Amino acid sequence: MTSVWRRSTTATEQIQGTAAAMRLDSVSKIYGEGTGAVTALDDVSFDVPRGSFTAVMGPSGSGKSTFLHCLAGLDRPSSGHVYLGETELGGLKESALTAVRRERIGYVFQAYNLMSALTVRQNVTLVPRLSNTAVDEAWLREILERVGMLQYADRRPNQLSGGQQQRVAIARALVTRPDAVLADEPTGALDTRSGQEVLRLFRQIVDETGQTVVMVTHDPVAASFADSVVFLADGRLAGQLQRPTPDQVADRMTHLGNW
Repeated sequence: MTSVWRRSTTATEQIQGTAAAMRLDSVSKIYGEGTGAVTALDDVSFDVPRGSFTAVMGPSGSGKSTFLHCLAGLDRPSSGHVYLGETELGGLKESALTAVRRERIGYVFQAYNLMSALTVRQNVTLVPRLSNTAVDEAWLREILERVGMLQYADRRPNQLSGGQQQRVAIARALVTRPDAVLADEPTGALDTRSGQEVLRLFRQIVDETGQTVVMVTHDPVAASFADSVVFLADGRLAGQLQRPTPDQVADRMTHLGNW
């Protein structure tokens, strides 16, 4: 397959080349005030390497979702800075931030969030069509082929399996050629076989196209597909493993209470 994959970069990013795709700089996030305040993230600094697959793990309440939401610009940190490439998200007005989230970040959730009345093709191209952006037909065909859904382009979600619907959601996340794809428990609603197929697809996309993927998961097997696994505990970073086995991930999770 001849790839038409390309992503826009700033001049600074082109010069630096190895700049992080996303970055948290001393980020804290506190919900509520006074005695009822809850610190979801506590002075977290972390770089997401460009073209990498990063898994984020931790027990319930460790700050995983807040970590992902701050990276995505869905939550503004109470202190610290969040960068997408060289763009500081906290410095953007709401309209500009919305445009960045729409055009430069792809999202994949546990619930596929597909429109039941739309076909596969219409679901995948929904974001550019809503923003009145022309759809690159060659790129659309490539991503549908990459996720194995080209032959189902005219079907609707109720005619697809769960694994196929999640593949459509991944194609939708890729259609804008984002700087990064953020996935929140993307295999949580799938059976084991379908989940493994989705994880292999993420691995393939990273390896073959240089896409950056950050995935929150509770599953050690899912995390083992990533280049690195980052652990959170009580809103703080609690270690990192490079290309670990599922057993190594599970063992680290067991001992997070003593981090």
